[in-house]
Amino acid sequence: MKKVLLFALLLYLAACSSGKQALQRGNYEESVLKAVNRLRSNPSHKKARATLQEAFPLTVNYHQEKIATLKSSTEPFRWETILDSYNTLTMLHEEIQRCQACRQLAPSSRAYLNEAAEARFQAAAERYLAGEQAFKRDHSRLSAKEAFLHYRRANELQPDYRDVRAKMDEAYYYATLKVVLEQIPVHSRSLGLSHEFFQNKINEFASGARMNEFVRFYTPQEAQTVKLNKPDHVVRLQFDDFVVGQVYLKESTQTLTRDSVVVGQVEVEGVKRDVYGKVTAEFTTFHKKVSSRGLLDMQILDPIANRVVNQQKMPGEFVWQSEWGTFKGDERALNKKQLEICKLREVPPPPPQDLFIEFCKPIYAQVTGNLERFYRTY
Repeated sequence: MKKVLLFALLLYLAACSSGKQALQRGNYEESVLKAVNRLRSNPSHKKARATLQEAFPLTVNYHQEKIATLKSSTEPFRWETILDSYNTLTMLHEEIQRCQACRQLAPSSRAYLNEAAEARFQAAAERYLAGEQAFKRDHSRLSAKEAFLHYRRANELQPDYRDVRAKMDEAYYYATLKVVLEQIPVHSRSLGLSHEFFQNKINEFASGARMNEFVRFYTPQEAQTVKLNKPDHVVRLQFDDFVVGQVYLKESTQTLTRDSVVVGQVEVEGVKRDVYGKVTAEFTTFHKKVSSRGLLDMQILDPIANRVVNQQKMPGEFVWQSEWGTFKGDERALNKKQLEICKLREVPPPPPQDLFIEFCKPIYAQVTGNLERFYRTY
């Protein structure tokens, strides 16, 4: 992918250059591409013609020497570097072939398809062997992970090389950290609570978690199905404490007064006039809060070493509120907001199960976030 982006960038830069400056800096491939691109639009461009004639042989010579040196070396994965050189020379050849003027200036240009195929085969063999050696080194999870990456690279280079797919599957199994998420015990017959919502969300996370390709989460049922008797980790979730539906009721009464309110009329010399006075009312508000909260304990256990490798406490809370009011006296003593409150009536709170679900939501977010952070680097 990086090579494709680099090639596209070089072609873009080539649009307004003959490649002479790139050649002077020793950037042979860039200078060839810039010269070829200029000659496509202007076949008689003198600088571009001279650049291509000089830069192309230098490019070929550079890669051929590099290939010869690597072939006689013991550098790890040298065949992949050799393959890159053959691919580069083939790419330059294809660009030159698409430019009539360029063909005359670089007659020695050719594709290296057979050489690239051989290098690709040797590179795959090299990766395959590295995978074999890593897998047999100490039978550890990290060695299996290294082996899998080598096998996968071998398969990318040469699809279905030998039995590489089977080797990938085997290495991946041993490289994967297997984590069982235990069921959450919640028992409250008096409230009729069920942990089904929370458990379903945890199971949903387990089936879709993708923070690390080498970590796999299992529900207890899945672990039983695949006969996973010895998981690497067990995640134990349990509530240290929780309270559902704790009611707080606040009642407040105040006397309201308002001056200069029309309280009647009088007739003076045959003319009716408003009479102003003070009005009062006793205004009572009720504020009900229903609080539900809990504290979840999350432990990540290593059952083989019989130890806790991580432990965190995660709180959650949900507060449901309701407000209403009443008054006695003259309603004109109340303002608009107070009158609106008096129109409200007491509303029953949600059932305990709904309250339990609501305070579990922030806890669920903490559980999944902490698990993702903990296992991201495994």
